[in-house]
Amino acid sequence: MSLLVIGSLALDTIETPFGKAERTLGGSATFISTSASYFTSPVRLVGIVGYDFPKEEVEFLKSKNIDVSGLEISETQKTFHWHGKYDFDLNTRESIVTELNAFETFDPVISEKFRDSEYVCLGNLHPALQKKVIAQITKPKLVMCDTMNFWIEGALMICLKSLNMSIFL
Repeated sequence: MSLLVIGSLALDTIETPFGKAERTLGGSATFISTSASYFTSPVRLVGIVGYDFPKEEVEFLKSKNIDVSGLEISETQKTFHWHGKYDFDLNTRESIVTELNAFETFDPVISEKFRDSEYVCLGNLHPALQKKVIAQITKPKLVMCDTMNFWIEGALMICLKSLNMSIFL
């Protein structure tokens, strides 16, 4: 079973009442592909990181038999960064900072090598990009989508701005 994973790779800063980790490996594509690597092969990863993304994190992904040939590395922009703070119950969180960086201009092009993937998991991506990716896959059996409040709220505002409209709630 081939699994294609497209989404964010990030350097996250996470705060909890128990400690803080700065610029640690994060992102939906990272978690999906790493988790899936324990159950199936090949896992094919498509994403973008910046010039500041540690090489040892790419090596970590490779060590899980994840095909990273679809990983783009920007030479001019930093990696996506999210800073979140979790409450004591660890179920409630607040987004402190979201810096899209290289991820802001990510335009996934699925290579011929990956287009025959039967199973596709679309991680945290703008909904328009999720649609674009699906159109590039030849015969998917199953497509799974993940999203975040950032895109649910932000995509609506971007759409309205492009139409020169406003919404008042």
